[in-house]
Amino acid sequence: MTHFTKFYDLSQPVYDHCPGWPTYEPTTVRYEACYEKDRFNAEQIRLNSHTGTHLDAPFHFFPEGITIDRMDVSLFQGDAVIVDLRGRIGPKEGIQAAAFEPYADRIQSGTIVLLATGWGPKRSFDQEYMYDWPYLTGEAAEWLRAKGIKGVGIDAMSMGGWYDGTGRPCHEALLSAGIWILEELVFPDELVERGECYLTAYPIKLQGFSGAPARAVAAV
Repeated sequence: MTHFTKFYDLSQPVYDHCPGWPTYEPTTVRYEACYEKDRFNAEQIRLNSHTGTHLDAPFHFFPEGITIDRMDVSLFQGDAVIVDLRGRIGPKEGIQAAAFEPYADRIQSGTIVLLATGWGPKRSFDQEYMYDWPYLTGEAAEWLRAKGIKGVGIDAMSMGGWYDGTGRPCHEALLSAGIWILEELVFPDELVERGECYLTAYPIKLQGFSGAPARAVAAV
């Protein structure tokens, strides 16, 4: 049995009116019970399933694709390679397949690939985070698909870009092959510098959904 000595929470928090996909209704949170009145606390949350740190299932882009609740839970954990793109990629810039060449011998069948662009700490409602994040190109997604990876994560609003022609290609290439997508992560510099970890990112079991919030944790 592997013994891990340190754990990193890679998840962005979800809270009332937190940042989310620009066209979705804002997340809202309210108390349905509070201790002062009811002697216990209970909250209600209204949010899109693709809010905060979350996983995309094939059904997100393919109506015949598998939904998040039907994906085998063994898929949501495994050895991960962290691709360090901090300071190497700018706003609205596409991540090309060439970025993976230095990691080619470590990215194998069943590997999880994590893209650390440096966007996680920028989370806010400003232009850069909400619209101008870097994204994975279709060409790079095909490179990863050919490697037979298990899943890919990014510390930005989406794996694809906001602007026309930048959003669909990577989603279609990955999800059509059953490769899950994990979005809105946040990476500690210390972890990125290690370059690898064991990732777990189990989604909520939402029946028939195209995606679900997840608590992403890296263990080393």
